[in-house]
Amino acid sequence: MFTRRCLLLAPLALAFAVGTMVRSAAQTYPNHPIKMIVPYPAGGPIDTMARLLGQQLSLRFAQQVVIDNHPGAGSMLGTKAAAGAEPDGYTLLFGSSTSLAIAPALSPNAGYDPVKSFTPVAGISSSPMHLAVGPSVPAKTVAELLAYARANPGKLNFAAPTGGPPHLAGEIFKRATNIDITPIHYRSMNQAIIDVLAGQMDIVFDSPAPLASLLRDGKLRALVSLGSKRMPELADVPTMAESGLPDLRVVTWNGLVAPAGTPDAIVARLNAAINDALKSPDIRASLSKFGSEPLGGTPQEFAGFVASESKKWSEIIRLSGVKVD
Repeated sequence: MFTRRCLLLAPLALAFAVGTMVRSAAQTYPNHPIKMIVPYPAGGPIDTMARLLGQQLSLRFAQQVVIDNHPGAGSMLGTKAAAGAEPDGYTLLFGSSTSLAIAPALSPNAGYDPVKSFTPVAGISSSPMHLAVGPSVPAKTVAELLAYARANPGKLNFAAPTGGPPHLAGEIFKRATNIDITPIHYRSMNQAIIDVLAGQMDIVFDSPAPLASLLRDGKLRALVSLGSKRMPELADVPTMAESGLPDLRVVTWNGLVAPAGTPDAIVARLNAAINDALKSPDIRASLSKFGSEPLGGTPQEFAGFVASESKKWSEIIRLSGVKVD
């Protein structure tokens, strides 16, 4: 009888011991440096935003946040590495709309599931896509652009790397406005923008940061924002809602996630630190320079957002027939 009772109580004792260890780890978290994987090369806008966040978290935790750039396969290599890390809060992923929504929809064999493989921590920032035209396009407003495109079906094109947010934004715009414009595929957005500036290409879709100086100098003309409101840095650019298409909205975003199974208490500590950091005037000013605005919110809100975005981008990719070799 005694042996049987011990066998029955053993799982309960083990569960209690594990629970105590998890609580203890959460209470002392973090007690050594945190690694934040960025699945992009160093120096780009996403890497810069990740480093800004890392600095803010380092200040709040009194522990170093080490940025680990892990680019490759359109952000999938670093994202897969983060998904397979120990779920202890010491390996995090600075994810994006590409790595957590678009890439796995384009590549079913990505090696991770954007919803099942991660524990969402918090949204960081979002940035609306903008439609800009080069000197070869006579339109000064989006209404004029649509009229020109309908009068000249197939004549206009837009330049973008295959499968990225600028390409998919163009596909969404085509379907929503029922116009015939042709995607021209590039290896990089830099070269795409150069060719639009040269008048070799007509239209480009991108977030405000790469376009802002070109728009200020009059080298490109922004006709419309695909966000829900005007950006302060581009206050003269109307939204699609103001232009008669309230349901057309395309934003890129960033957020922090941890490997699935990361303890709730650790996620809560990270979430609180991020929300506090996003109130900082320094980080808000830095995000503004990128044409981005802070997100924040609870882990549950970010989980719902990621699930919704994954579904949305998957449907866009299915309808447009976009494929990546």
